[in-house]
Amino acid sequence: MNKTPYSDDWPDIDTKLYNRSVKLFNAVKNMLSVRLDLHTDPQVVLEGDIFLFNHFSRFETFIPQFLIYEKTGAYSCAIASGEFFKEDNVLSRYLRYVGVFPHNHDRLFPLLAGQILRGRKVIIFPEGGMVKDRRVIDKRGHYSIYSRVTGNRRKHHTGPAVLSQGVETFKAAIRHAHSQNDVALLRQWKDVLHIDSVDQLIAVANKPTLMVPANITFYPIRSSENLLFKSVELFSDGLSLRQSEELLIEGNIMLKNTDMDIRMGTPVNPCGVWDWRTRYLVNNIASEINTIDDVFTLNSRPQNWRQRLLGAYVIKNAQKSRDRYMEGIYANVTVNLSHLAATLIMHYVGQGQSHIEKDKFYSILYIAIKCLQNSTVIYLHRSLLNPDDYSDLFKATNKRFEHFISAAKEAGLINEDENSYGFLPKLCVESDFDSIRLENPIAVYNNEAAPLHTVRDTLIDAIAEYANADKNKLAAWHFEDECRTLAWEKQAYSKPQFADINHEEVAVAAPTPFFIQPEVANGFGVLLVHGLLASPAELRAYGEYLVKQGYTVMGIRLKGHGTSPYALRDQSWEDWYGCVQRGFNILKVHCSRIFVVGFSTGGALAFKLAAEHYPEMIGVTAISVPLKFVNPAFMLVPLLHGTNKLVAWVSAFEGVKPFINSESEHPNINYRNVPVRALYELRLLIAEIDELLAQISLPTLILYGDQDPIVSPKGAPIIMEKLGSKHKRIQAIKSDRHGILMENIGDTWHVIDDFLNELRR
Repeated sequence: MNKTPYSDDWPDIDTKLYNRSVKLFNAVKNMLSVRLDLHTDPQVVLEGDIFLFNHFSRFETFIPQFLIYEKTGAYSCAIASGEFFKEDNVLSRYLRYVGVFPHNHDRLFPLLAGQILRGRKVIIFPEGGMVKDRRVIDKRGHYSIYSRVTGNRRKHHTGPAVLSQGVETFKAAIRHAHSQNDVALLRQWKDVLHIDSVDQLIAVANKPTLMVPANITFYPIRSSENLLFKSVELFSDGLSLRQSEELLIEGNIMLKNTDMDIRMGTPVNPCGVWDWRTRYLVNNIASEINTIDDVFTLNSRPQNWRQRLLGAYVIKNAQKSRDRYMEGIYANVTVNLSHLAATLIMHYVGQGQSHIEKDKFYSILYIAIKCLQNSTVIYLHRSLLNPDDYSDLFKATNKRFEHFISAAKEAGLINEDENSYGFLPKLCVESDFDSIRLENPIAVYNNEAAPLHTVRDTLIDAIAEYANADKNKLAAWHFEDECRTLAWEKQAYSKPQFADINHEEVAVAAPTPFFIQPEVANGFGVLLVHGLLASPAELRAYGEYLVKQGYTVMGIRLKGHGTSPYALRDQSWEDWYGCVQRGFNILKVHCSRIFVVGFSTGGALAFKLAAEHYPEMIGVTAISVPLKFVNPAFMLVPLLHGTNKLVAWVSAFEGVKPFINSESEHPNINYRNVPVRALYELRLLIAEIDELLAQISLPTLILYGDQDPIVSPKGAPIIMEKLGSKHKRIQAIKSDRHGILMENIGDTWHVIDDFLNELRR
């Protein structure tokens, strides 16, 4: 075999150049539309030595080492094709000095082993090349991948496992020399490895060499034209299929809002597959090892039978380790909605089905999502954990799902009509390796999820569960989603950039939505809707009062409430109304006759619901609805909101005055800082309700405080006059406070009792 034209040594990492590269990478990263998320225990990154990644795109090969540096400050080495080092040019010199080694260097393993012993990390892609089809499971369920060189499938590389076992064997030699007090040899190794002291060398030898399997998942995969593709096309005479595909797919990854989730799994110890024979042989030949190179010639140039036998065991053990870390790599896929949809489609195609009803498709996906949220063996993309990203599946307005369907339709994989999706023959056609990402993204997503048997099994179970739908279970899931939304909102708005306003807030009451069933139900339900700036805590005591009378009660939380004024600033009145609709739908599973009681802004939302003519809704009570306000300055809100928007548009500031301070009657529940945007949305809601009042035909009770300091009492008679209902009542409560429902001022609860009892007869 011809010797590769490299010197026996290799330049050490130029730390100054490496550091400049990290800064450049960060600058470029901030310019791109890729959201990088590293999911791992920091200790794993610190203690790991060899990091193993799947390979789906070219540019991802530059990212892991920089992320590791950010987390630990440790420098990383990587392996690149020898083609990059054929000529002595700027690129090859740069790669040499930032820790990149040619794959065909004769001393590759000894050089990398030396780097590991010095505390450097090594990045390896054991698939060897890009796996564009993400097909890593063969028909027998074994791991293998397509080889571009041979055109056939092959096993993954064992190189990382051989490297780690070699490092462990050399560490055994260091420990042996230390036990024999061979100071001269220890010092020699210290100098060769550029380690500061013998003590440090011994410490390194006593640390296990850990291989960390990691997975990079991109979401979504897009194939539409991008700026990079158009730019190259302008200055080229024509691109090959392979070049075009890579520019389209990978250009979109970099330039069009793509999530790049990097997840590191449980470290694999190469000694974990050693049996007593391997350990015996390693300890026996430790005294025969003088250099790192000796370790990696045990199989090719053994000096005796012991070395020959150990060399054979190294190969056998490397294959076992390889299987472990490849399983770890593929187990760490970050599962997203496209994985679930693709797996479900391919399952139905395999069953010979030609289409699926849309409602059934959405329902099965939702059931699967809720079941997978409790799984401990897979990792879900954040969009499958945050209800804001998946709860709209049933409305067919989920943006991520729409992108998946659009890509599948454009590729000629499915078609759709008003009620169903049809599966086209192209789904089953084998695609070329260099075109599958363009021609069959469904197959790519399905292949990536295939190693995760839990995904397919859960979807199959979801099909059966859909056929025997348990409405109570679905309602419980929807209520859980409301609680999840609160948790996600709290997390999102607890970041440092929101601290200025958050630190001024003093509300401590639990803002959690509540669903309470009585011991003996009377068959009626009550949906409670709180007011602006408050939370469900505002109506919790009243809800418990109703439960004692036999009512089933749902207290919904309006989005943006109970977390941060910044969260409220980002919501529209339509978002609030969506919460009311979801609460009503949860409650109607348990009750066929429902009253809706809304306070202040909640009363306006209750009117909106009444105008929709839900058959289960039999009456509405609206308390202190803010049609008019005592403070005339409120009329200036549209102007102030418009000014805020203009200032935010032309500068980095958020507006002239994005928040207004408010002295609340209930500071343990309400925000102190009122977003101007929220007041503006309230104005829009009131305008909407003003147009709808005539359409409301349900029995209605209107209550208001006769000296309300916030909502003008003059608004209630106007509402009464415009209301289309024939069965309507209005009553003033003697009070100079706004919160008449929460505080039960003027025996408000009993007044509502009389109205409810009248309708129950």
